[in-house]
Amino acid sequence: QVQLVESGGGLVQPGGSLRLSCAASGFTFSRYTMGWYRQSPGKECELVATITSAGGSTNYADSVKGRFALSRDNDKKTIYLQMNSLKPEDTAVYYCSADRGGIAVVAPCFGQGTQVTVSS
Repeated sequence: QVQLVESGGGLVQPGGSLRLSCAASGFTFSRYTMGWYRQSPGKECELVATITSAGGSTNYADSVKGRFALSRDNDKKTIYLQMNSLKPEDTAVYYCSADRGGIAVVAPCFGQGTQVTVSS
């Protein structure tokens, strides 16, 4: 059974930091490009960041470049999203993703996700 379990969200003040984690199981983690999507009320699902299977390449949405950093630990089957200099517009539910050859294990912005709220 494929599982992506997100954690680490919470309430943080503007300028603060959070670290999200996603623990994966039920598929060969090391072969998949992993990433994060986010969605806030009334807005479309947005791709935030991806990291290739070996961790050699990352890509970020322009809105988070220079502030977010995505990493992975293939031994622990976990990815991490370090979010710094958070802004109110980063407020959203964040969802983990896993993709191989263009086929995702779950639909984007589907599942439990983890809520990030940036507010003073």
